[in-house]
Amino acid sequence: MDIHAAAALGFALAAGLGAQGAAIGDGLMFSKAIEGIARQPEARGSIMGSMFIMLGMIEALPIIAIVVGFILMGKI
Repeated sequence: MDIHAAAALGFALAAGLGAQGAAIGDGLMFSKAIEGIARQPEARGSIMGSMFIMLGMIEALPIIAIVVGFILMGKI
């Protein structure tokens, strides 16, 4: 197998698995936030604030995976 093909395959796997993990995390986070708001509507602002902070942290994973993949692709 050519080294470029292997690098491209590794990059695709890293980006795909990173995106899949972020999608699962987003789904779990939003479902729990909606549950919390349904149980305590008066805590909506606090829950939403925490939810958006966590959303940024979860979405950082696929961005980092893509950046690292591009860096490694540039080394070959």
